[in-house]
Amino acid sequence: MNEQKLKAIFAEALGVSESIVVDDLAYNSIEQWDSIAHMSLIAAIDEGFDIMMDTDDVIDLSSFAKAKEILGKYGVEF
Repeated sequence: MNEQKLKAIFAEALGVSESIVVDDLAYNSIEQWDSIAHMSLIAAIDEGFDIMMDTDDVIDLSSFAKAKEILGKYGVEF
């Protein structure tokens, strides 16, 4: 359930179809996921899961798979 929620957040924040939001979707691998979109994505994830990622995690969030790993540190289960 949380994976679907995260996938929807990625798709909306990046303006892409959920079908391309897979584990190996990576920062700068698509035109839509640039530095500006990254900050929108972080804000949307923080809001969607009611967390506040620290700066290191914001920087480390480099793929959909990594996002799931990072969210695990905040008690979000996948």
